Amino acid sequence: MHSADGRLSAPSARPPAKAHLQAAVQWYLTLNDSDVSPAQHLAWQEWLAADPEHASAWAKVEKLQQQLRGVPRDVALPVLSQMGVQRRQGLKLLVLLAAGAATFAGYRSSPYSADFATRTGQRRQVTLPDGSSLELNTDTQVDIAYTERERLILLRQGEILLTTASDPSPSRPLSVQTPHGKVLALGTRFDVRLLPGFSTVEVEKHAVEVSTRDAPHLVQRVEEGWALTFGASQIGNLRPSTTGSSAWTQGLLVALNWRLEDFIRELARYRPGYLGCAAEVADLRISGAFRLDDIEGVLANLPVSLPVKVRHVSRYWARVEP
Repeated sequence: MHSADGRLSAPSARPPAKAHLQAAVQWYLTLNDSDVSPAQHLAWQEWLAADPEHASAWAKVEKLQQQLRGVPRDVALPVLSQMGVQRRQGLKLLVLLAAGAATFAGYRSSPYSADFATRTGQRRQVTLPDGSSLELNTDTQVDIAYTERERLILLRQGEILLTTASDPSPSRPLSVQTPHGKVLALGTRFDVRLLPGFSTVEVEKHAVEVSTRDAPHLVQRVEEGWALTFGASQIGNLRPSTTGSSAWTQGLLVALNWRLEDFIRELARYRPGYLGCAAEVADLRISGAFRLDDIEGVLANLPVSLPVKVRHVSRYWARVEP
């Protein structure tokens, strides 16, 4: 906000504790680092969920992004100092704001360093140089590395659906690589998702071959209609593909008798901030097709069919409770 003399001043309406603000700023800087890891993003989510005051502090940092962009440094730094932000952190923060870096929109590293990226709740379709179609789900980053010998898609985070095109050079294989291994396309349409500690693949058409990073001799063929999970040194058992697993490409989440906790966890992928589920209602069951572009509408309708309420502490903190 601005004072009577027109200068920017620190908000006065019950600001979060300085310690929380300092932590929120540090998380902001961490999440905008190109080297941030999935484990760090998970730790940020745990911090955000641990206390509503954390979510309030995070919302304050986002508001700062809007207030301080374009404000002279000699004006902005004292404001940050009043809010408990150390000068060194403040300088880094101002550099990010000046560059137009987004605050929490759901991506755990800077999307500007990836070839293709989406924010939380965003989806995107791109056509690759060989004519293959690549669809990116929420909070996803990929790099494309095509050479004369291979076509490689590096999944840095998130989820993709790849529909392959035939290549003029049959000796140039097309693969998706994650931190846990590689998925070789065999003329196919398949989904790959990166999770903390492992990756998953689900095949809609034809087949793929999965190999692990640390044990490349382990190879598993996955046929149409099947899925599996793999880590850096092991491959899980084959299982039937999840019904509606690629419905996200149509903006839908399809749930068939899901536990409410699992449903809320999946919805949370498409919504900035913390969205949780109380243990008392975690085992309630839910089915239906839900619009991913209207998460708040989905939450508002939950009490119609289930004995729950949705408690909102801030725009970025909500929990489903009895």
